[in-house]
Amino acid sequence: MSRQIIAWLIMVAIGVTVSLVSGASYLEISLPGGLPIGNALAAIGLCSAAGAAVGLSQSGTSLRRISAASFVAAIAWLPISVALAGNLALNFKGPHGIAWLGLSLATVLAVLGSLAWAVVRLLLKSRLNGSSDAA
Repeated sequence: MSRQIIAWLIMVAIGVTVSLVSGASYLEISLPGGLPIGNALAAIGLCSAAGAAVGLSQSGTSLRRISAASFVAAIAWLPISVALAGNLALNFKGPHGIAWLGLSLATVLAVLGSLAWAVVRLLLKSRLNGSSDAA
């Protein structure tokens, strides 16, 4: 994956995060079909960050496998959330809300963990390559 695509994926993830954390009023607007924009953006943000982790990792490594698994989890997050809630607004009743919180936490931690691992590995690799060039 090109560095430009990875940069765009990271910028999308950051933009979505800022939008969600700000609590903008437009997040509650429903898309055609009834899905709130905020829920769609949350899924897009998760998928963008997970996609960047996949793009930053080398094929055949454990990092790539974990990043790919976090990408699959990010893709599945919204459909599973809707199934648990029984509605597109993700309004929960009873124990399904606790299950959804666990699912969401696990998904976010997997995505952010794989992205952080990929970035740290890239930085360490470039630092090691840079120091060997100077010697």
